[in-house]
Amino acid sequence: MTNRLFRLQEKGVWHLPFGMDADALIGEYEVAGQGQVFRFFSELAGAEQAALLEQAVGIDLGEVARLSCDWQDGGIGDEDYSSLQPAPYKLHPSSGGDASQWAFASQIGGAALRAGRVAAFTVAGGQGTRLGYDGPKGTFPATPVKQKPLFQLFAEKIRATGERFGQCIDWLIMTSAQNDADTQAFFESNDYFGLESEQVHFFMQGLMPAVDDSGKILMAGKGLIAMSPDGHGGSLRALVRSGHVKRLQAKGVDTISYFQVDNPLVYCIDPVFIGFHLQERAEISSKMVPKAYAGEKVGHFCLRADGRQVVTEYSDLPQELQEKRDPETGDLYFLAGSIAIHVLDLEFVARVGGVEASVLTLPFHFAHKKVPCIDAEGKPVQLTEPNGIKFEMFIFDSLLLAERSLIVETRREDEFSPIKNAIGQDSAESSKRDQSAQALRWLAAAGETVRGIKTVETSPLFAQTETEFVKQWQSLNPKPDLMDGMYLSENVKNLKETS
Repeated sequence: MTNRLFRLQEKGVWHLPFGMDADALIGEYEVAGQGQVFRFFSELAGAEQAALLEQAVGIDLGEVARLSCDWQDGGIGDEDYSSLQPAPYKLHPSSGGDASQWAFASQIGGAALRAGRVAAFTVAGGQGTRLGYDGPKGTFPATPVKQKPLFQLFAEKIRATGERFGQCIDWLIMTSAQNDADTQAFFESNDYFGLESEQVHFFMQGLMPAVDDSGKILMAGKGLIAMSPDGHGGSLRALVRSGHVKRLQAKGVDTISYFQVDNPLVYCIDPVFIGFHLQERAEISSKMVPKAYAGEKVGHFCLRADGRQVVTEYSDLPQELQEKRDPETGDLYFLAGSIAIHVLDLEFVARVGGVEASVLTLPFHFAHKKVPCIDAEGKPVQLTEPNGIKFEMFIFDSLLLAERSLIVETRREDEFSPIKNAIGQDSAESSKRDQSAQALRWLAAAGETVRGIKTVETSPLFAQTETEFVKQWQSLNPKPDLMDGMYLSENVKNLKETS
């Protein structure tokens, strides 16, 4: 049946967690004004009843009521955009930053990695639907020569960092109800891409029920509540509720390197970034890239009048502020773009992602959407306009809750080329092109002439940075011949991809 609910066949009584029985749970829903959830309960088969009870027992009815009231009161409030200023950030050496500071931060981050204080965290709950791909997005083939899936690429990066610093680094992967089984099966069938199975940990993203404008929970079917993911901000409370925060703390881990599954260029565990985070005693640190153009669809790092850093979504910041220019430099005034790469203090995650309502302080955002559902007679509703409210949290809202936060510049060409669209900008094609361009820059930095070569792939096990690449390349004797379609593995084998 399930590992959380079971039925005593001889008595026909359902038993739920915490000693609550089905009648008591149904009664709670009635008292909360959500009795419609169990309107068709008596018509359901036993397995369908079990599934509905399991959904229902996981919903915080008080939270739903509070959020519904917030929605009816107009949401979480309008931001005073007129008072926003650009948030400060540490300049990359290529932009005039102090190279000696970056070198010192690398030493601090390296020491933390050697001490086993760092774990990696990937948010990977999505499917490849927008890419025309049937499967978890992390299984999508993403590299220019070997067509490695995203999960393999990240696994090799984490493995390379672990080997460099002498640690078996934990990798936390947040899946969804939609892709959890497929994701775990993919790792098992590929022998965890060279990682130890014990260092890879899967847990599912939280779900929230959708409600109508009056706060009534919508039903997707007679035995199915209309649920949707609680947003990437929900990853923090999923970390807490899954028990991984306590488990990591017991191991001596105090720092989490967070990234999303759609960015092949990400430096999964960056010693410099970690070093700056620890040096500043920040609770959350974020990487930024200068925006490519005014209307680029990334969040903006801003500073509020109260001194708190915040990310303002591109859809929220007024167009005139997006296009505003610095009168001295001519650059965009709000130049710092958010690319969803963070380092988080584990104690901060425990506080922000706490289960108790008094502790959980990340705000929910509201989205008015078309939510497939049934009516009071159990018939599908024909939707012509938005009918439901979905609730989700954004991880960057945790900046507002942090006593100390930090923003660090990185170079777009080194660390940001997401795969979001099937074609055009931010597509697999554009990302593969950017990955090859990075490898070609590294070859040029090593003194090689790369004219006429378009497609190159470098394994993270060969090098993860330009400095590492130059050192590795110069140590090769003899060096491989440069050719289009070249692949540099950890053993410099299989240089030419075969059809």
